[in-house]
Amino acid sequence: MTISIKLKEILKERDLSQRELARMTGLRPNTISHLCSNNVDRVYLSTLETVCKVLDIDIQELIEVE
Repeated sequence: MTISIKLKEILKERDLSQRELARMTGLRPNTISHLCSNNVDRVYLSTLETVCKVLDIDIQELIEVE
């Protein structure tokens, strides 16, 4: 089972930059960059909750389980 975070695609659809999302969420730009990379090994649930709240999406839209 692999889990992928689709943040990069969501930002592209919404024409938002990683920097803008970092500003909107109060998260560090490095954290957003890590979430957008293809090798996310661990992440805090609270971080995902913050991203989902700001983007007004469900966590199921952000995470894909294969």
